[in-house]
Amino acid sequence: MQRVCLKNGVSIRLTDKRWAHISEEHSELAGLRPEVLETVANPTRVLEGGQGEFFAVRGINSGKNLVVVYRGSENDGFIITAFITSKLEPLNRKTH
Repeated sequence: MQRVCLKNGVSIRLTDKRWAHISEEHSELAGLRPEVLETVANPTRVLEGGQGEFFAVRGINSGKNLVVVYRGSENDGFIITAFITSKLEPLNRKTH
């Protein structure tokens, strides 16, 4: 398990089991675990979802963005999933 801290000091964890699930479902992320953690620690922007989740967004190359979905409370948090997309508009609609 690895942890990164948000700018507000909340620790967000990524377990090996969760990473295995993410990298199996999104094979394009294989080998990008450090980038996923860096996106949470230093996002370009953060969008708030409608069900308590957050979307950390960071540009990676040629118009593509790495998006990491996580939940966090004032003491602890965890990564739910991650994916690469060139279309952020659907995420903007999920926020409030």
